Amino acid sequence: MNKILLIIKREYLSRVKKKSFIIMTILGPLLMAGIMIVPIWLSMQKSDQQKIEVIDESTLFIDLIPQKDFIRFDYPPVSFEDAEKGFYDTDYDAILYIPRNILSGGNAIKILYKKQLSVGVEQYIVGTISKMMYDVILAKNKVDLNIIKDAEVNSQFKLITEKVEEDGNVKKTNTGLYMAIGLGAGILIYMFIFLYGVQVMRGVMEEKTNRIVEVILSSVKPFQLMMGKIVGVALVGLTQFLLWVILTTTLYSIASATILKDIDMKQIQQKEEVIKVGADLDYMNMKKIEKPNIVTEIWNDFKSVDMKAIVLCFLFYFLGGYLMYSALFAAVGAAVDNEADTQQFMMPITIPLILSFVVAQTIIQNPESQMAFWFSIIPLTSPIVMMVRLPFGVPGWELALSMGLLVLGFIFTTWLAGRIYRTGILMYGKKVTWKELGKWLFYKG
Repeated sequence: MNKILLIIKREYLSRVKKKSFIIMTILGPLLMAGIMIVPIWLSMQKSDQQKIEVIDESTLFIDLIPQKDFIRFDYPPVSFEDAEKGFYDTDYDAILYIPRNILSGGNAIKILYKKQLSVGVEQYIVGTISKMMYDVILAKNKVDLNIIKDAEVNSQFKLITEKVEEDGNVKKTNTGLYMAIGLGAGILIYMFIFLYGVQVMRGVMEEKTNRIVEVILSSVKPFQLMMGKIVGVALVGLTQFLLWVILTTTLYSIASATILKDIDMKQIQQKEEVIKVGADLDYMNMKKIEKPNIVTEIWNDFKSVDMKAIVLCFLFYFLGGYLMYSALFAAVGAAVDNEADTQQFMMPITIPLILSFVVAQTIIQNPESQMAFWFSIIPLTSPIVMMVRLPFGVPGWELALSMGLLVLGFIFTTWLAGRIYRTGILMYGKKVTWKELGKWLFYKG
């Protein structure tokens, strides 16, 4: 046991001291925090205000188009021809021309600009004027705009999903949020198993080709060496993951207290714009209609998720899946002399892993199907598929069965890999076949 601990210590320290480990440990949280913080920060930044000269021959929109921080509208009493001729003598960025017969399907609205307008400005102009025209047409036909707005609001509804437990308890659920959590956890396990499993394989090949392993095996047994390498690299992966969680949370907390401290969550709440009807039509005092705060709702639903259970299960399936697959990767590394020869042996190992990731995208649509059950029970696919199902709720007996079979699967693959490892680690210069691997399983000694 002491020898395995020494190997674990060597594998762990030799990797965590590498520059690549330190760089990725720092960059990972920076990227994760950046993905969460940068979009919010950018949305807070005020863009340069663009001045638009409006030539409204219809007189429907004069002084009525809502101003924004990024766009300002002026309505000088000039003709379109004069505005176009003297365009470069003004400080306007663009001319917005609205023809007289716009409501009867006449000429299109035009925008003339000196420099390309931003996409946001163009979308704002198109969306706002289209909405105003819609209200003008309704008002001209003596349609009460409040009735229309009330109909739009009252015809919308929020779908509340609740799961009824066997004991009669009712639990509120959020399918979209559960899909995101489950698929995110599955992707992380998929990445970590591949990333660190391949590290074990390459480490074994490196020691084998450099003949270092011959010296090591004079002091330890092959199985002890294999287990030491697998557990040592597992601890490296677990350390990096925990550091990512801690550093990402710390960075986000710091940003929330500094960069994002002035954000009013109510600003995220979308409100229905109040549009006035111009010209000779009476202004109809439309009601302000507030839509629910989507961010707040998602956050409340997120708090209802049992994240403690999900994190604990994630650690179990991450370690169980990694240990099982890493034993097989170590066997492949021991069986070959160079990385080019690994392809024929890696394919059968990676197919279940890739299949579980592909199937997870279908299972997430129906997490209680027969396919979801069997793929979350089979040890080769359960680490990813069970994590996809967990946020939706999994019966305790299914979770216990899946975990038990994963442990048994790890024990079996470790025994299998150990039989191959003890022979292959000292085999040089011979191209190994599947038939040869089969013989190694039954060698005595």
